[in-house]
Amino acid sequence: MNDSIRHIFSLVMVVSLLYLAGCSGHNNGSGDEYLIRIGDRVVTVADFNRAFEIAKAAYPLSSMQNPEDIKDTQLRLLNQMTEEMILLQRASELNVSVSDAEVEQAVEKIKSDYPDDVFEETLLEYAVSYKSWEKGLKSRLLMEKLVEQELTDEIVITADEIAAFYREIYDNDANQSKTMQNSNDIEEIIIKQLRRKKIELAYKTWMEQLRKKYNVDINTEQWEELLNSASD
Repeated sequence: MNDSIRHIFSLVMVVSLLYLAGCSGHNNGSGDEYLIRIGDRVVTVADFNRAFEIAKAAYPLSSMQNPEDIKDTQLRLLNQMTEEMILLQRASELNVSVSDAEVEQAVEKIKSDYPDDVFEETLLEYAVSYKSWEKGLKSRLLMEKLVEQELTDEIVITADEIAAFYREIYDNDANQSKTMQNSNDIEEIIIKQLRRKKIELAYKTWMEQLRKKYNVDINTEQWEELLNSASD
């Protein structure tokens, strides 16, 4: 997976591995009110609340006691969930898929970054079963593959851009410049940085286009209730 694609997902995905694990992506007939609906994909109020409880762990406790901060966090999560649903809808439309072998490879890589038993303890901490987590991981891999397929081929980096980037970033920083001059990988490093910037910019434009393409239905009554609950 391209490092730039991974960086995109580090920005737009805070708890997707977990909320997707608990959300079928379709109306499950439980009677719970929907919050977001795109095509036949649904995130319920319960899905949102579950994800929000997990997301709050990333913020200082004092921040989550301020109603305005809570509302800002809720809005960011709503936008993130909407964005992820759009990506999954797009992947389905284009028949983008992830094989069991790809999931297994990703699982092994993630587990290798954890000491013994810490990975399982982390899942237990958030009350997420391994099966559900793996399902969420597959969704994430699917979205990563979609972004790579849709955007990477459009990114072109010229020699002039590399030279200009070097002058802009490194000529004005003596310490950085010295370090880079001693590196045999200077061009590769610059290309990665340029690619990352271009993909982030392309992603933003692409997502705006997808938002216009798909009908995003937000249950405003339920959303207002969620926001008002932050003030209680």
